[in-house]
Amino acid sequence: MNYTLHQLQVFQKVVETGSITKAAEVLHLTQPAVSIQLRNFQDQFDIPLTEVLGRKIHITDFGKEIATLAENIISQVQAIDSRTMAYKGQLSGRLKIAVVSTGKYVMPYFLGEFMKKHPGVELQMDVTNKSKVITSLEKNEIDFALLSILPNGINLDYLDILDNNLYLVGNSDAGDHKNISPDEIFMEMPLIFREKGSGTRQIMEKFIEGSKISIQKKMELTSNEAVKQAVLAGLGFSIMPLIGIKNELASKQLRIISVPGLPITTKWRLVWLKGKKHLPLPTAYLEYLQKEKGLIAERYFGEVRG
Repeated sequence: MNYTLHQLQVFQKVVETGSITKAAEVLHLTQPAVSIQLRNFQDQFDIPLTEVLGRKIHITDFGKEIATLAENIISQVQAIDSRTMAYKGQLSGRLKIAVVSTGKYVMPYFLGEFMKKHPGVELQMDVTNKSKVITSLEKNEIDFALLSILPNGINLDYLDILDNNLYLVGNSDAGDHKNISPDEIFMEMPLIFREKGSGTRQIMEKFIEGSKISIQKKMELTSNEAVKQAVLAGLGFSIMPLIGIKNELASKQLRIISVPGLPITTKWRLVWLKGKKHLPLPTAYLEYLQKEKGLIAERYFGEVRG
């Protein structure tokens, strides 16, 4: 047999994602390139590694065993690279972070300078919904997660990195609502919610319950970007993190509506499993954040911190 490390990496990623298309995206390759590498790898075995049923690729039991071995080999190669870089006094390896969808407006700024200082470091950042972020935490698949609301039932350590301020917002056609009660506002237009399980949804529901507001109509959308577009289109109001709408506020496409009890302030927190033994790379990143988080927040978020 004469398979290459690249073929092992391609096969392992196909198994991990369950899709040639997704594997190609992660590896920054074209689909034909992934298919060719997968076929060349398969040609070296008399036993099928995969089978295609309908339009979906399935991994055989033998293929799953080979994928496990491939993952071990890839990890050992990465360890060799890391050890070599360490002897040169350089950090290397892969930093794995899962981020709730609104956190995409935050996390890159707390990574930029660190990544520039350490060119041997690879970043794997998954921007997804809160439930998937929590699952990744529970399975210990990541080094860190970025959340604004800590989940119940998981022992976590965390580092506060930025205030998360949430306001009621409407589009530019929203009238002046000074001296109008929240009930009157929400009778005019629907309140637009994120999906169940979202941190922003939890904050909205807690505010509504505490304020004893009657909601006449409501809509539910599955991403912060979708909510923002719906508000811009005049479909309703929403309680939204300031961090994700600062450009629309500056251009006067959106406006903050003043109501008692708002804004609500939570914290953007970098979290990890309590007792987790970090490798040198995530340890170095955590030390970097502890030292630099204030300067980063002031530099990039000074105008939206309160």
